[in-house]
Amino acid sequence: MWVFSASGCRWLGAAGSLAVAVGGWAAGALPVRGGWGLWEPRGSALTLAGALLAYLGLTLLVAAWWRYGVLLARGVRDGVLATLACWTLPLLLAPPLYSKDVYSYIAQGAMVLEGHDVYGGGPSVLGPGELGADAAASVGGHWTDTPAPYGPAFLVLAQLVVKLTEGEIVPAVLGMRLIALGALALIVWAVRGLGGGPGGPGGALWLAALNPLLLIHVVGGMHNDGLMIGLMLAGVLLAVRGRWVLGCVLVGLAMMVKSPAAVALLFIGVLVARRDGGNVRSLVKGLVLPGLVAGAVAAGATVLAGTGFGWLRTQSVAGTIHTALSVSSDLGLAVGSLLADDPDPVKALVQNLGLLAAVVIILVLAWRAWKGLLDPVLGLGLALVALVALSPMVQPWYLLWGTAAVAAAAWRSRAGQLLAVLSAALGYETALDGRTPWYGFLAAGVVLAAGLLWLRREPWDEGAARRRALARAAD
Repeated sequence: MWVFSASGCRWLGAAGSLAVAVGGWAAGALPVRGGWGLWEPRGSALTLAGALLAYLGLTLLVAAWWRYGVLLARGVRDGVLATLACWTLPLLLAPPLYSKDVYSYIAQGAMVLEGHDVYGGGPSVLGPGELGADAAASVGGHWTDTPAPYGPAFLVLAQLVVKLTEGEIVPAVLGMRLIALGALALIVWAVRGLGGGPGGPGGALWLAALNPLLLIHVVGGMHNDGLMIGLMLAGVLLAVRGRWVLGCVLVGLAMMVKSPAAVALLFIGVLVARRDGGNVRSLVKGLVLPGLVAGAVAAGATVLAGTGFGWLRTQSVAGTIHTALSVSSDLGLAVGSLLADDPDPVKALVQNLGLLAAVVIILVLAWRAWKGLLDPVLGLGLALVALVALSPMVQPWYLLWGTAAVAAAAWRSRAGQLLAVLSAALGYETALDGRTPWYGFLAAGVVLAAGLLWLRREPWDEGAARRRALARAAD
């Protein structure tokens, strides 16, 4: 049937993306005020219809994406960039989707322009007559009084958007979406350059850029994780090509968007050490010099931005907000509730143990990469996945940190296929308006179960496929 072809998948996914966007006009993360009559609540009946339309659209998008990936894994050649354009275009003029974080970004940019300490308070400090007041009124509850956990490089971009749009909600949101599109373009460039391993860059782009989790949360939700990923992977690509100093500059800028990009410095160090002979002296060089370059960039960006070094003390603020996807937070809360009247100390201990375990895993992966047992880019992807899995705060789109790097190195690997399943499932966890309702977790569980069954029946990596064929022959 045509719908199962590459062309059919392209248009089925485009229809799904369009349904998500149209649903967003009625049930998205709409502003409390300042929507110019365009992005306004439409009444409960239309809101429900919009939400249902968006769930249907997301399902069409995920189904088209999975089928498209199967075709690419089987060697079908198709215009992946054309497909990406078709799936992205419907989202461009939509209101914020699946998250209200973009209102925080706008408000934080306005705080800097209005002279507030963005690392000392939250968007609630903006008064009625100040820039960004409408955005501040629309910020999600937990983040209203939370200082910015982002570096000065991102705040400079947020300031620029607010300045150009005078803080008006609709143009400011569209300005932030332009930044998200730039991040998407950077991811595409870096992933294509890194090659994707067996199967080529088309499949790598399928997992990294066509990923519905990225489309709805980076293009639709405008999360700055996309910019961090794009800068980080671009830096890694330059390091792979031998231009590691410039690569570390880009990673330093990525750190000044979100700090987890610093993990890439360790694996760039591995690349430097292996290129210089792989001895102890080269290892020391690889461990020290990338950090010095990125540290100089971070310091310079902070001074030039004029926002101060407060970002150093706000990196842990996100961990104070409990998210159900954080295993260490859930376990710590459960154990603490059983053992003490105040569960917070036990919860904090378990969270710290989780981070310690993540550090150990990251170091082991870096060691294996240095010894030549693991591709450094793949090691980076697995390290970021481990960091997310063991962090005290986990949001669905955090999975994209490591997924993009794994895609760039080995999208057809077992890890790549598993990350595809997780990406599809986590797309359902968040509702269109940014909430995390119980039925979102239920839908995510159903998709996860279906995906794991698919993964078991249709392994993509050649070793697993060969073993499966031999087992079937033996039966």
